[in-house]
Amino acid sequence: MTTIYTYQKCSTCRKATQWLKAEGISFNEHPIRETPPIKKELEAMLAAYDGDLRRLFNTSGLDYRALGLKDKLPAMTKKEAFQLLSEQGNLVKRPFLLSDSFKAVGFKEADWSAGLS
Repeated sequence: MTTIYTYQKCSTCRKATQWLKAEGISFNEHPIRETPPIKKELEAMLAAYDGDLRRLFNTSGLDYRALGLKDKLPAMTKKEAFQLLSEQGNLVKRPFLLSDSFKAVGFKEADWSAGLS
């Protein structure tokens, strides 16, 4: 099953879910701010991005900047990063998609098409 975390006011998230529907891909959708990804999901995504913690963060978000994460993230442990991400869904890059064969943050149609077909 495919799981996607989205934010309702995010146009990229809306494009991603519209694309999934158009492609006939069934999915479970979760509101990222209210129910952020859990540690197991964050681990899976981190592995998909070769351990690059920065890829999991919404680096253009206000909260990222307000917390000064640009400077703090390089010294942060994986445990500390996962704690932040699992408690504050608005820090997570979105859309956040997990399937058995493909994992991705952000929406790039060509990548999703290749990974989900």
